Amino acid sequence: MREDGVTCIVRSAKGSIVRHVDMDDLLAAHQAELLSKLTVPRTVLGHPTAKGTAAERDWIGLLSVFLPSRYQVSKAFVVDSGGVLSDEIDIVVHDRHYSPLLFHHQGATYVPAEAVYAVFEVKSRARREDFAYAAEKVASVRRLRRTSLPVPHAGGTFGPRTPLRILAGLVAMDASWRGPIEKVLEGEMDGRSETERLDLGCLVRRAGFEISYRGPRVTKVRLSSPRLSASFFMLRLLARLQRLATVPAMDFDSYLDAGIEGVVRKSHERDP
Repeated sequence: MREDGVTCIVRSAKGSIVRHVDMDDLLAAHQAELLSKLTVPRTVLGHPTAKGTAAERDWIGLLSVFLPSRYQVSKAFVVDSGGVLSDEIDIVVHDRHYSPLLFHHQGATYVPAEAVYAVFEVKSRARREDFAYAAEKVASVRRLRRTSLPVPHAGGTFGPRTPLRILAGLVAMDASWRGPIEKVLEGEMDGRSETERLDLGCLVRRAGFEISYRGPRVTKVRLSSPRLSASFFMLRLLARLQRLATVPAMDFDSYLDAGIEGVVRKSHERDP
């Protein structure tokens, strides 16, 4: 017996009533809610840069709403304690609670490398070459130095944690090609170094995707149906973030010390 559009009522063998939810319908409703955040008309935005900026804002808004509050989502540069800088990243998913340090300067945001969980490239309409471009940008983040300190606890001290592997991907409303998505992903990702690999993403009108590797080789490309593309991406992202647990305890003093050294060095350079 159907109770509403999602829930049904089933009577068990013992006569008790058990309610079941149709997960397919529930996920479809979730997809519709996600798409409502992304499908703002772009017809009034004729310039490609304006469209790209709007797409970035929409995806940042979507992830900010649906990810747990422990995560913060920004368009940012990623910086390490030595002052080395990544390319500008369209979406940075970073820690809100344990590594809250953010720098803002002349309209740009700078996120410490230790705080980063994931980075994504955003396109309105993805081309094949955009995956290689995204791979280069994520490499600029993964190559940065990350500090990790011991963590005191009631029974002693936990040793420094190995920095987590930063997730990476690409999101877009559509793709510019009509052929199989998995062939393009395999062709662009196979043989790439660990620092360049993309893990998951979403081409909303085509599929959500997740890529598996063994060594440098792509072993599997998992695709969703178009009907659940955004839901697949969000749920797989949540699952992958869950596996990462928490970022290591960053060494805040390393940033301060680098800043002080920089001030001293500039002062000496000005001395006659």
